[in-house]
Amino acid sequence: MTDTALQLGLDTFGDITRGPDGELLSAAQTIRHLVDQAVLADELGLAAFNVGEHHRREFAVSSPEVVLAAIAARTRDIRLGTAVTVLSSDDPVRVFERFATLDALSSGRAEVILGRGSFIESFPLFGFDLADYEVLFEEKLELFSELLTERPVTWQGTTRAALTDADVFPKTENGLTAWVGVGGSPESVVRTARYGYGLMLAIIGGPAHRFRPFVDLFHRSLESFGHDTRPVGVHSPGYIADTDQQAWDEAYEHFAAMNDTIGRERGWPPYNRLRFQHDVGPEGSMYVGSPETVARKIVETVTTLGADRFDLKYSTGTLPHEKMMHSIELYGSTVAPLVHDMLASR
Repeated sequence: MTDTALQLGLDTFGDITRGPDGELLSAAQTIRHLVDQAVLADELGLAAFNVGEHHRREFAVSSPEVVLAAIAARTRDIRLGTAVTVLSSDDPVRVFERFATLDALSSGRAEVILGRGSFIESFPLFGFDLADYEVLFEEKLELFSELLTERPVTWQGTTRAALTDADVFPKTENGLTAWVGVGGSPESVVRTARYGYGLMLAIIGGPAHRFRPFVDLFHRSLESFGHDTRPVGVHSPGYIADTDQQAWDEAYEHFAAMNDTIGRERGWPPYNRLRFQHDVGPEGSMYVGSPETVARKIVETVTTLGADRFDLKYSTGTLPHEKMMHSIELYGSTVAPLVHDMLASR
């Protein structure tokens, strides 16, 4: 990997945030703030901005493509995608149509990162049976790969109506970039390679080096399926402030609040400061600290994994908009140059 190969992006789930008075903002205001955050990221020259899809009270965005279309109208260069689009509970034809439309509005800047998602609310909401969790994703990913050819599609499966020479519109001008978000199972890595998608590793626990076998498996699988090289990306949470201590102190309560909210549903123990300090350390998956600290950790991760892109999930829990804006500013103006300089000197 060379210095020029690495792209630095940002991810958000549109977490509902607190205002200056400490009260939770509305979902509407959170979404308007999110658009401002993306505009700043574009002004700073960052490579990508990705918005996650969720269907629960802690997150404001259930329709990322609509938000991304608003961002497209106010930005010029930054690539616009999802983190992730929950393909299992959506229709691949409609997903392609929406992203082809976004690609037109953004002059070819649209990307889609497909996944099964880490939450299950969309399944009952849209009438899908969780017992079909695996087959839904497998079949819909297969169909989406056919749609990406932008030629008439004939397809048959068990999860939606069959298609016979179905042509889907609008067409894109230069094709649609597509990734699959993977949490780290070998089967998911091989599936991603089979259909020729880019691999986006969601590293939200433990050290990055434990994912190196999955990267190697991905490259071997691409070769065995006869595909050319595809990019590898990393998605991990983080927060940047002027000093390590300031970043830790400002981020902790918001990381803890989100962890405990999800943890109560999944049987996790309560979050604590000791766990947090481990997570932000060398063996943890969170990139929280000063620009220098975060830059060094990013460099270690992308070098270890041979990654082509690193996306910082900058929004976590109720972290206020103003603090996220400062974090984005530091990421684009200081962390990014440091990362490229460090990589160039290796």
